[in-house]
Amino acid sequence: MSSRFDRELTIRQLRALAAVQKHRSVTAAANQLHLTQPAVTLQLRNLQELAGLPLIQRTGDGMLLTEAGREVLALCERVEAAIADCGTSLEMMAGRTAGRVSMGAVSTAKYFVPFAISGFSKLHPNIDIKLTIGNRQETIEALRGYELDFAIMGRPPMGIDMDVHLIGDHPHVIIAPTAHPLARKSHLALADLAGETFLMREPGSGTRGLMENLFETAGVRPKIGMAMSSNETIKQAVIAGLGIAFISAHTVATELDERRLVTLNVDGLPIVRQWFVLSRKDKVLMPPARAMLEFLSAKGAQFLPRTHGRIRLTRPSRRAGRR
Repeated sequence: MSSRFDRELTIRQLRALAAVQKHRSVTAAANQLHLTQPAVTLQLRNLQELAGLPLIQRTGDGMLLTEAGREVLALCERVEAAIADCGTSLEMMAGRTAGRVSMGAVSTAKYFVPFAISGFSKLHPNIDIKLTIGNRQETIEALRGYELDFAIMGRPPMGIDMDVHLIGDHPHVIIAPTAHPLARKSHLALADLAGETFLMREPGSGTRGLMENLFETAGVRPKIGMAMSSNETIKQAVIAGLGIAFISAHTVATELDERRLVTLNVDGLPIVRQWFVLSRKDKVLMPPARAMLEFLSAKGAQFLPRTHGRIRLTRPSRRAGRR
């Protein structure tokens, strides 16, 4: 019985019960619902069959609900309230004033994404935003599975048809402790770093992939120390003297300002990629998500960490597009 009740219960049946309870009459209930009396009687009969208990009793004062009927009526009231709340939410979403947005970002982007969310929330305080942080591979899988409305990352993934909106430049550098002997060198080649221990991100990280491509192209095999899943851990390990690291300049802006880290003056660096906000072309975006996507496309660059003056250039940087 319970299984049928869950599966076959309808809002029409609940509304027929509520109307009879209000008017104590099937005829009056039918008038309220703009139905015929037999139609209301059929709805009530089907509902009572699903419940497996009598829901209505005839009295001298009209039709009254039994204890079981009052229990079902309470369900009706909760359902009507939920429907009203949903209708209000849909109206607000249509006007871009409220709703939910599910966005993702690669872990390197967490140094500016919260500020962008704050900027958007000041304009749209009633829109709830769920932010999921992961490495590049995890974020791609979330996009592939339609879990996200959009994501902030670098190079767009292969094999997924995406709408791509540029946010701004994303430089990558090699960092070292302030007192590192190579920090005083004005010109370094990648080959000069062959004897250094590199701390690097975990497999699946976009930063790691970029570093591996950089050294492979130069024909240099770096000495790899520890692999870590956190930029914060890598920064602290470099500060502690455990090695040097290839990393996003946006993750170390504060440490460079405070002179706890320095960038090595390596020919061809920084490598400049770009930040994009990406959404699947076949993903239907509700107005709140569309509003945030447009906000990030238009104003996202202003939330990027400032690296001007903190990175030394030896020659024009490499710029990596959407390869």
